[in-house]
Amino acid sequence: MNTLTQNIQAINQSVQAAQEQANNQEAVKVVAVTKTVEADTMRQLFDLGIHRFGENRDQVLLAKQEALADINDQIEWHFIGRLQSRKVKSIINQIDYLHSLDRLSLAKEIQKRADQPVKCFLQVNVSGEASKAGFAPEEVVSAIEALAPYDKVQIVGLMTMAPYEASESDLHRYFADLKQLQETVSQLKLPYAPCQDLSMGMSRDYPIAIVEGATYVRIGTAFFQGLE
Repeated sequence: MNTLTQNIQAINQSVQAAQEQANNQEAVKVVAVTKTVEADTMRQLFDLGIHRFGENRDQVLLAKQEALADINDQIEWHFIGRLQSRKVKSIINQIDYLHSLDRLSLAKEIQKRADQPVKCFLQVNVSGEASKAGFAPEEVVSAIEALAPYDKVQIVGLMTMAPYEASESDLHRYFADLKQLQETVSQLKLPYAPCQDLSMGMSRDYPIAIVEGATYVRIGTAFFQGLE
């Protein structure tokens, strides 16, 4: 069994264990964050059953889509990095999900450039870190209400990134707070913002995120550790 296969099995086991701990019957969707690997490795992942890829740079994403053109229509593409407004035009019609809707001006640009509604996660800065983008928790409801005119922006959920140095108890609190916010938005019953999903948790903290209600986790390092 090669290293990549072993890593996939370990991740699947961790996801399953966290779901059981949370008593969650819904399948958690794993996005392989492939920003540090080449298209050849992504093709290996694809052959092993991983079909959700996350990239954070527009030109890299487009180059990899070209390299994987024969299987591109079978891949679910997630853009997970901060998206500059001037870059929207190049990628917005090439992705399936945007995990980083962090400002209203970006929504305005998506509205202008998208050919059809784009599934977006509203980015929330739950920890209040100055270095992190996104809306403050108390801004979320008003921000989503302000998106009503944009029929090309569909808010499928909320996203956050926890501080790297956060303790286990802090991680539980941050992720639980986002879950509570997601439920608040969902209860508004806005047709353009069903907000059923939560994108939270990375290699170091995804089991905790799943316990607290994550439906999408973004895993990079855990997939590729040990690869030459």
